Amino acid sequence: MTKLKLGPIADDKPVKVTLELPAGLHRDLIAYAEILAWEAGQTAADPVRLIVPMLERFMATDRGFAKARRVKANAR
Repeated sequence: MTKLKLGPIADDKPVKVTLELPAGLHRDLIAYAEILAWEAGQTAADPVRLIVPMLERFMATDRGFAKARRVKANAR
């Protein structure tokens, strides 16, 4: 199996997001949702539901962001 950065998407209350995506990024989100569902043995989720966990994962693993956040918090 492929090791994806995201795990199964929790069946949580949907969040409304309004933004414009490049077509290529939208196709990639659809493909990611399909692969994620295939690996979990589920049907593909709406690719828009991937955006929040992807952003959360990105920010949680961005060391530069974490460091800058600590520096800013300590400067107060």
